[in-house]
Amino acid sequence: MDWADLPYFLAVVEEGSFRAAAENLDTTHATVSRHIDSLESAYGTRLFKRAPDGLTLTLAGEELLPSVVQAEQAVLNGRRRVTGLDQEASGQVRVSVPPILACTFLPEIFARFSELHPDIHLNINVSNTHQDLVRNKTDVSIRIAHSVDENLVGRKLVQYKLGTIASRQYIEDVLPQAGPDGEGLTWLGWGEWANDREWVRHSPFPKAALRHGIAEASLHAELVSRGFGMTLMPSFVVHYFRELDILPGTTSYLDRSIWLLLHSDLRKTVRVRLLVDYIAEQVREREDIFGAQ
Repeated sequence: MDWADLPYFLAVVEEGSFRAAAENLDTTHATVSRHIDSLESAYGTRLFKRAPDGLTLTLAGEELLPSVVQAEQAVLNGRRRVTGLDQEASGQVRVSVPPILACTFLPEIFARFSELHPDIHLNINVSNTHQDLVRNKTDVSIRIAHSVDENLVGRKLVQYKLGTIASRQYIEDVLPQAGPDGEGLTWLGWGEWANDREWVRHSPFPKAALRHGIAEASLHAELVSRGFGMTLMPSFVVHYFRELDILPGTTSYLDRSIWLLLHSDLRKTVRVRLLVDYIAEQVREREDIFGAQ
């Protein structure tokens, strides 16, 4: 087996098409196709069924898959163990962060860390999807969650509060004209209508109209800051989106936590250790903003 072909085989299995696999691997459709053709030629059999709606494994592909997963894991385990022996305060650290943190307090932390450690280079991926630490796609993952179940080295940095938030202009111009239960006001939802209707029903403004559905938090904050309505979101955003404020008379309450995760093989790697310790220290110094009322 040509080991160079394995990531392409697994990417196609996961994504269901050459094009999606190419995007995942940051390469071209032709490159993915070439590696799959190479594997199929080496084994003398087809590994995927081609169909208009995507690719599925043949019987031969299904038989091959467990061995490929096992081989990939062995390679990744070896790579992490070697990386874990690195005692240099230099090199690259790959970090995965959600967008709402990437546009609030993390840029300041990353910039200061870069000044303190000019030989450590951060490769930052901004995404709402959880980057796979086990599959070695990232070194450090910063997540927002109630809990983390994976077998990883993790720190719960801080638990934050949710607040009822709108732009100051909206609070000044629209809120005074609203009815006692929010008549005349507008909620921006998060796109899961059953959940949105439930928290609106229990909110201080149950009769406000529920409009739109924006699942991405940083875009959500931008739209609210432009007067689209009010929303329920982490109260710390008011410290970074200056047009926003918490609606008077409402109460913020504890919700999810911000977690800092890495694979156990990397916990003694100096450059990774320096980064995670610095992030944890800086978040602790900002704890007051996460419980803002």
